[in-house]
Amino acid sequence: MLFVTLYVIAITAEAMTAALSAGRRSMDWVGVCVIACVTALGGGSLRDVLLGHYPLTWVKHPEYLLITAAAALLTAFIAPVMRRLRALFLLLDALGLVVFTVIGCQVALEMQLSPIIVLVSGMITGCFGGVMRDVLCNEIPLLFRHELYASVSVLVGLVFIGTLYAGMPQQVAVLAAMVTGLVVRLLAIRFDWHMPKFVYRDDWK
Repeated sequence: MLFVTLYVIAITAEAMTAALSAGRRSMDWVGVCVIACVTALGGGSLRDVLLGHYPLTWVKHPEYLLITAAAALLTAFIAPVMRRLRALFLLLDALGLVVFTVIGCQVALEMQLSPIIVLVSGMITGCFGGVMRDVLCNEIPLLFRHELYASVSVLVGLVFIGTLYAGMPQQVAVLAAMVTGLVVRLLAIRFDWHMPKFVYRDDWK
């Protein structure tokens, strides 16, 4: 029950931040809702399609579509005060990343797939909703920039898988992975930690 609650909080927060991205592009209310749903549910949908895991989460639980759309429309009305809640949404975004990653890992584990696929499944679930949002909003995806985001998702997956293979109960593995990922992501935001960048300029004449 706790995990479901965290998931609903995560998709709501992702939908609200996505709605702001849509607002920056002056989209109408349909566009705002679509961007919100794609961001909150797209990573899990892509994972399920790639792994052949059906039905898709939002098909099995259509209420998630209503939650994300409602969160997006609410954001459109309260947008002027959203700036004051930036710290809260950074926290909720970090929470969403680790929750989605663990869910993706669990889905692949239930399908008895190899550890590397479990890891990839977690990263796709955690990160690719944001990639879809950025592509639709004509921005360079956060995943491909130098922030510690995808790397945190990979770390969460590694801790989750490693703890399980060490013989610990799944509840312990989930807790260890989520706490590790959340702490690292928040520290990265606080101290502006980044991944190395590859910069290439062709100066040939």
